[in-house]
Amino acid sequence: MRLLVVEDEEKVARFVRRALEKESHAVDIAPDGQSALDQIEIVPYDLILLDLTLPQKGGLEVLHSLRQRGHKMPVLILTARSAVTSRVSGLDLGADDYLVKPFAIAELTARVRALLRRGGSGPTTLLQADDLTLNLISHEVHRGGQKLTLTHKEYALLEYFLRNPGRVLSRSEISEHVWNISFDTESNVIDVQINYLRNKIDRGFKNRLIHTVRGSGYVLKG
Repeated sequence: MRLLVVEDEEKVARFVRRALEKESHAVDIAPDGQSALDQIEIVPYDLILLDLTLPQKGGLEVLHSLRQRGHKMPVLILTARSAVTSRVSGLDLGADDYLVKPFAIAELTARVRALLRRGGSGPTTLLQADDLTLNLISHEVHRGGQKLTLTHKEYALLEYFLRNPGRVLSRSEISEHVWNISFDTESNVIDVQINYLRNKIDRGFKNRLIHTVRGSGYVLKG
């Protein structure tokens, strides 16, 4: 999924980004509140990780603006503030969860997974199409009882398809959710990666799952 880390401490931002990329997410970083709001207006993020102490616009102001503008993506507050009032203010303004620094990276990734599941159709840990399953906790993918080995990007692509079954996804939509903000949309990387994914999940199976819709994009149909 496509995530935004809003954090002005560069080392912390890089640390969080690396951890989330290992979970097969595409991750962008905004170093201040105004940059975050600007990026969110352009990119359809699936989740925001928001520090409260930011230059230009504070985290609570960013959160208030997000909800006023109608953005409904989950927001996880990351803050060094341990005071109850700070956490309560964030939750009252529309945050979905909070994590006090310093935090264990395992807890961070678990909370991200929980919020992404909550934002879907239900609290499932398993996505499925036909005889293919993707486990959101273990990151294991199986088809027909056979375990498949995917790269981080192939896994991210498959997760996005499984979260949008039966819907034609354009190359633009796929790039927005699976690649970060510096991705070159004019390249053929998306088509190449989808072909790699097809070779792993469709080759040798009677029922193909990923289909090309000429002139529109790709669709997963079980």
